[in-house]
Amino acid sequence: MIVDIPDQKAFEIQMLGPYTHEEFDRFCVQNPKLRAELEPDGKISIMSPVHLLSASRENLFSTYLTLYGIETGLGEAFNSNAAFTLPNGSVRAPDASFVYADKLAGMSEADWSSFPSIVPEFVVEVRSDSDRLNQLKKKMTDTWIANGVQLGWLVDPQSEIVYLYRADGTQEEIHGFDQELSGEEILPGFTFKLSLLRR
Repeated sequence: MIVDIPDQKAFEIQMLGPYTHEEFDRFCVQNPKLRAELEPDGKISIMSPVHLLSASRENLFSTYLTLYGIETGLGEAFNSNAAFTLPNGSVRAPDASFVYADKLAGMSEADWSSFPSIVPEFVVEVRSDSDRLNQLKKKMTDTWIANGVQLGWLVDPQSEIVYLYRADGTQEEIHGFDQELSGEEILPGFTFKLSLLRR
């Protein structure tokens, strides 16, 4: 099924399903320009691309995580194009993520060419100017943490607040971008200066 939508039109639709994982994979191959995720109920959600500033901020997290992974050998970072099949059946793509090396070592060649059934240890979601904060908060708890992510950062550049989510259920708010975030025990030694997100 090919969806024809003008390239520059912002949209967020949900296609009725349910679709199987195989059908979703085919859909993504046939529609490479779309940002799509599979909901737990088998519906396909299609989101608009982000503006340049949001893309730049997302890329900063992926870049710093990539360098951290290379330096430590702890694992590998992925950008917003990488999607994972989660235990609840959904297929989700965080803005940035980090997966431990031992988990990646267990993947087959077919896994690397699919949306693998693995859960990142760490994810970042960056709020764009079209995102609803409450929906992102729900995604952090109901999607990422509920499915096994150990640490998640929800970054809101509009208010300069970062919401931290941990696997033990604790949450924390960091106010102001004059601070430095820590990867805690999940990413030992990893830090990120929030001031980098300012323009």
